[in-house]
Amino acid sequence: MEEKEGDYGAFMDKFELKGATSSNLPLQGLTFAVKDIFDMEGFTTGFGNPDWARTHAPAKSTSLVVLATLNAGATCLGRTVMDEMAYSINGENKHYGTPINPCVPDRVPGGSSSGSAVAVAGKLVDFSLGTDTGGSVRVPAAYCGIFGFRPSHGIISTEKVIPMAQSFDTVGWFARDLQTLKQAGQVLLQLPPETSNQPTRISIPRDCFETLGLPTDKIYQIMNASSEKVYSSELIDNEDLDGYIYKNVPSMQKFISNYQGKEATLPALAAISHAMRLIQRWEFKASHEEWINATKPNFGPGIKERIYEALTANYDDLDLCIAIKAELKSALDNLLENCGLLAIPTVPGPPPKLLMDATVLENFRAKAFSLLSIAGMTGFCQINIPLGMHNNLPVSISLLAKHGSDMFLLSVAQELYATLKEQASIAWGSAS
Repeated sequence: MEEKEGDYGAFMDKFELKGATSSNLPLQGLTFAVKDIFDMEGFTTGFGNPDWARTHAPAKSTSLVVLATLNAGATCLGRTVMDEMAYSINGENKHYGTPINPCVPDRVPGGSSSGSAVAVAGKLVDFSLGTDTGGSVRVPAAYCGIFGFRPSHGIISTEKVIPMAQSFDTVGWFARDLQTLKQAGQVLLQLPPETSNQPTRISIPRDCFETLGLPTDKIYQIMNASSEKVYSSELIDNEDLDGYIYKNVPSMQKFISNYQGKEATLPALAAISHAMRLIQRWEFKASHEEWINATKPNFGPGIKERIYEALTANYDDLDLCIAIKAELKSALDNLLENCGLLAIPTVPGPPPKLLMDATVLENFRAKAFSLLSIAGMTGFCQINIPLGMHNNLPVSISLLAKHGSDMFLLSVAQELYATLKEQASIAWGSAS
């Protein structure tokens, strides 16, 4: 593997694979990188672990997503480091090293699409491909101060992409600017252009920002002020999301009483997170238990414990979790109606420091998944929007829209972005 000097440790393999060269292709002249979870003909897909690479043959064909990107004229510059088996949001890999966060080098880059985010943030490529199951595009985008898009579940093909947990797996992407993000999105999503970017409702739940977010970032005020300036105060709803979910997801009350997270500050969101992670563990186990037992791979700290938990967990509540998933989607469909938006912090604070204490990190992860599981459990699309640096740390916000509203979400983000940056500058008292 290449030295970290110059490429931030982002790449597993560096090469140049030119895309199609016809004129007027939508991604002509752009460069991209690919997470080491996508099959590419002639390369061994490593899944972030050397034992996986050792026990699998080179791919005989290329993922449809990578092919579509090449056929649209983009040039691939390499394959990027990822967290082992996509089972972390930290970005630290014991085997291949932790890619350096170009935004804050003493902090983690976020995972599991760590190298893909770092390659974009470090200006090594124009955009990059990653995957997002529990937050693996949204988190590194937030930590590295760039745009990241998690599409509606099932909209983009995951064929020839190693599964993590199929009910939640999505192919996402990163870019430094919205124009490039949208250009890549038009190719990857293959959806008709959105005719309107006018939301009918903007839900900015106070509890998600003030309890799970970091109030000193002032992103609650920034989002409210921006929405009022670009659209109208009449569209804004600040109802607490936790109470709404508790009232409108009938299976929730039984589930909260069944598990120990009921003491959480926001018990309904904590329960949603717990339910998602139980389904995710079950699906991960179904896909990978046989290989793990046969190979006995060497896993890094944190990953090893999570994988063991997946293989040995009690799944008595699995059906209840699946019911909660369906009920939550219905409840949030009703909340957002036709063209509604939900605004939340992407993560509950700045990126953790490298090699942070495990107990502190676990508390941060629990808060993060209370936010991240909303899109996972509904299949909604979500965009991470970087607001700039505040107190020398990256700050982001996320917008979510209903399943299938991906182009609408990209259009709204374009409409709002300049005002969000302006309001962030005002709130923080300096240019951001």
